[in-house]
Amino acid sequence: MDSKNIFKDRIEGVLYLLKVLPVENMKLENWIVIATSTGALPIAKEIAKKINAQIDYMFTAKVFAPFNNECEIAIVTEKEEVVIHEELVRSFDINLESIFTKAKDRFEKILSMEIKKYRHEPMSDLLNQNVLLVDEGLNTGLTMMACIKTAIKLGAKSVSVATPIIPTATVGDLESIADDLYYYKNIDHFVSIDFYYKELDHIPMDEIQQYLKGK
Repeated sequence: MDSKNIFKDRIEGVLYLLKVLPVENMKLENWIVIATSTGALPIAKEIAKKINAQIDYMFTAKVFAPFNNECEIAIVTEKEEVVIHEELVRSFDINLESIFTKAKDRFEKILSMEIKKYRHEPMSDLLNQNVLLVDEGLNTGLTMMACIKTAIKLGAKSVSVATPIIPTATVGDLESIADDLYYYKNIDHFVSIDFYYKELDHIPMDEIQQYLKGK
């Protein structure tokens, strides 16, 4: 059985993650470390310090199944890239066109307003850059897949992923499209991200700029 509370908090999570990151080798190149959720910001900030990298944040929004506001079927990023949970879409027999329509709606009504309110500068130029996408943990991996796709579309030189904890089922999917995947522990029967942290306080969007200062 998977044990609860592997990490005390995000600080401990990033300490374990740093053990598997090739920090010294990464210092030899220029990197942009991007948090893919607000919860990832403290982890991304600490990693950026360790490898002398720039830090940034990528905004995303979830697209939910019809009549079910808890079932996430797609993710749209701030660059309007969309990744669909194909298995769920097939299971529910959801029309693809309707998903892209919803994604566009979520972008226009949510993401564009969040970006305007919480981002004071444009997102970093990723062209020919080494990008490290970071999160505090992954549930389905759908958001991370969307962020990887976005970084690739923006011309990143390399795209790697780092997270303290990850579902075993997600490992293969990410390894197939990311240049490198770094994680401390993979869980076969994954419950939820907060299950594996004793303390995981919510980080609101209005704190994003505190972490990005001097990026």
